[in-house]
Amino acid sequence: MRGTALAPHLACQCTPETQEDATMNDMLIPKLAVHDEVADLVVLLTEHATHPGVLARHLAQAVAEACMGPNHLWEDLGLGNRAQLGALMQEHFTSLKALNHKDMRWKKFLYRMLCERADVLICKSPHCEQCEDQPLCFA
Repeated sequence: MRGTALAPHLACQCTPETQEDATMNDMLIPKLAVHDEVADLVVLLTEHATHPGVLARHLAQAVAEACMGPNHLWEDLGLGNRAQLGALMQEHFTSLKALNHKDMRWKKFLYRMLCERADVLICKSPHCEQCEDQPLCFA
């Protein structure tokens, strides 16, 4: 099956020139990987929901999808500043906010949580205090 025969929601962002040469697996892998990341983030967030329910699931989905954006999480969520994201996390994901007591940037913090779950070391140092990237991770 060629890329042109895929359903629109499964097709990759291929140019017309490359679509003919791409296999179905080549085109689906990036989309599936992003879907897995979003799903993992939704699970993490809903596990820490202060008020479990429909609103928590929708917020978890919105935050997880915004994590795929190119900017700071607060920007990708359309918030006015980082403090508003902190307030959202405090209200709706209180236990995660408490775990982020050193004020790590939220995308880095959430991915660090996922990596710790998977026993994947993503940092250059086992302790943030000793890491040369500390200014990049913390606000």
